[in-house]
Amino acid sequence: MLGWSMNLFRIRGIQLSVHVSFILMLAYVAWEGWSSAAWPGAAWSVAYMLTLFACVTLHELGHAAAARYFGVRVPRILLLPIGGMAEMESIPRRPREEIIIALAGPAVNYLIIGLLLIVVRFPENWEPLEFSFSFMEMGRHLIVVNLIMGVFNLLPAFPMDGGRVFRALLAIKLTYLRATQIAVGVGKVVALAVITYLIHQAYTDITNGVPLNQNYILSVVLFIFIGYAGNQELKSVVRLERAAQHWRDLQSRAFPTAPLRPDNNEPRGIC
Repeated sequence: MLGWSMNLFRIRGIQLSVHVSFILMLAYVAWEGWSSAAWPGAAWSVAYMLTLFACVTLHELGHAAAARYFGVRVPRILLLPIGGMAEMESIPRRPREEIIIALAGPAVNYLIIGLLLIVVRFPENWEPLEFSFSFMEMGRHLIVVNLIMGVFNLLPAFPMDGGRVFRALLAIKLTYLRATQIAVGVGKVVALAVITYLIHQAYTDITNGVPLNQNYILSVVLFIFIGYAGNQELKSVVRLERAAQHWRDLQSRAFPTAPLRPDNNEPRGIC
């Protein structure tokens, strides 16, 4: 599924790619804009969506910059309709480094908010659900979106940023594997709770004659993906831990007095 992507260009050696579903989403957004205001509406809707995903890309570049500072290679950033992923060759097992890498993304969102607030002003009784075709209005919505993005990513749902911070804090006292198991378990509980709430809200709306909000569907898909991604990373950690333990057992039998080789294997990471 994640292989269905197209490469765009490189940013300081990092390949920026988009999933084919992202193109379909842009087509849908253009159609929605055209339905409301013909070609100007379509153009404006696509421009807004591209600007929004520019913020997503900057968020992922924040992760990438922090990772590269600690010597972790980031070969690609992949954009999906549900967000972006910075694909790292490994995740540092030093809690301090993992925390900094995880927080670097939301920090970029808050930096964008600060820069936008220099020029963007909010009128009294501003209604976020109403959208006018103006750059000032786009700036207001980008502030709201970046605020949501920054807060949302700090939820303790592994492998989201907040979940990684939680795992790193646990790893200060626990083994890396146990910390990952707890973080993934908490992430699944959070994802299941949110999915249950969204389904309940959708059911309530439908029974009350309110049209189904498409954001419910996208949010459910997002949290299903979060649960899946967390479980896949846990499997990777378990596999590496078993391989490391197997090596230690062989080494201890072959060279009983030799120091054990440190385990430098780390799972691939997606932030």
